[in-house]
Amino acid sequence: MARFVRWYGANPLHLLALICSFAVAAYAAVRLFAVQPLGVAVWFVGAAIGHDLILFPLYTIADRSAQSVLHHRADRLPAVPWVNYLRVPAFLSGLLLLVWFPLIFRMVNGFHDATGLSLDVYLGRWLAVTAVLFGAAAVAFALSLRRARRVIGTQERRRAPGRGDDEPQHGGPQ
Repeated sequence: MARFVRWYGANPLHLLALICSFAVAAYAAVRLFAVQPLGVAVWFVGAAIGHDLILFPLYTIADRSAQSVLHHRADRLPAVPWVNYLRVPAFLSGLLLLVWFPLIFRMVNGFHDATGLSLDVYLGRWLAVTAVLFGAAAVAFALSLRRARRVIGTQERRRAPGRGDDEPQHGGPQ
C-alpha cells in the first residue's frame, strides 16, 4: 500500500473516485455527442475560449488587485490567510449570477406567462444571497483572527519577562 501511495501520490480510493467520475463524464459525453455533435463541439470551443481567454484573465486581475489592496495591514495583526475568505463568496456569487443571469436581469420573455412567477424577485434575492455569503465569510474570518490572536496571546504568556528563548520555560533543573 505504501508503495502504491508513493507511486500514485494519493490513497487508492482517490484513484477509484477519479476513474468513476471519468466514466460518468464519458458516458454523458457519448450520449450527448450522439444527439447533438455540433452543439457539443460549439459549447466546448466556446467554453474554452470564454474561460481561458476572457474570464481567467479577468478574475486573475481582480484577485491580484484585491491581494495588493488588502495586503497593507497592521503589523500587530496575526498573519491569517484572508484571501480565500474573499474568493469563496465571490466565486459562489458569480456562479449564481452566471446560472441565473437571464432571470436576474429580466432577459426572459414569457416567463411569467409560462410559470406564473414574477421576475421582480430574482435581483433582490441574488443580492441577498451574495450579502449572506460575504457576511458569513466575514464572520468566519473574524473567528479565525480571534483564534489566531488567542494562540499568540497564549504563546506570549508562556514567556516570562527576562527569559531568553533558549532557556527552559518550565521549572527544570538549572
